[in-house]
Amino acid sequence: MIDNAVADVFGYNALQLGLPQCKLLAQNRIPLRQTVAEAGDADVRCDFRQIPFAAHSIDLIVMPHVIEFHDDPHQILREVERVLIPEGMLVVSGFNPISIWGLRQRVAGRRVQFPWNGIYLSALRLKDWLQLLGFEVDRATFGCYAPPFERVGWLRRWQFMEAVGSRWWAFAGGVYLLCAVKRVHGMRLILPGWKHARPTRKGLSIVSQKEGELHEQ
Repeated sequence: MIDNAVADVFGYNALQLGLPQCKLLAQNRIPLRQTVAEAGDADVRCDFRQIPFAAHSIDLIVMPHVIEFHDDPHQILREVERVLIPEGMLVVSGFNPISIWGLRQRVAGRRVQFPWNGIYLSALRLKDWLQLLGFEVDRATFGCYAPPFERVGWLRRWQFMEAVGSRWWAFAGGVYLLCAVKRVHGMRLILPGWKHARPTRKGLSIVSQKEGELHEQ
């Protein structure tokens, strides 16, 4: 899903925030592609709340499963909005609380291991947050309808749910993907309609003979 979303995005700079072990920009043709993480093997290591890139310098950002595992998701989104150029694209994925995966998390409680230790946000809620920051958000795409089994054999047995789920309950996929474009409305300077009155030219006026005689007296 991410490969399809980033394949036709052009520009000069692209970032992947989080999961540096997964090369999610491989299908993109932007020349400078970098991975950013808070730890691990990445091109840039930093706090996601303070991304060390200039404002309006990044054309594409892919953010896989970052928001639900951070204490300050709003600040991360503000930083993403800051570094993206106008009309830049954000591709963000998250775990869906309205799904079998979300049910598994609620039943099991918040455990230490990934991915049950996060705070899952619905696609609608994340869309509202992005719109408040000036993004235009496309409709969410969902996937992973099979239960979150750890064994490959059980996943294969339940593989039929992928096709059935995408057709009958598309909103209930375990994972969703949102694509958003940063919109910056152009400003138009409206000047006051001041008109500078031209000074009246001095000139000769016609005076009647009677007026002239009274003036001489």
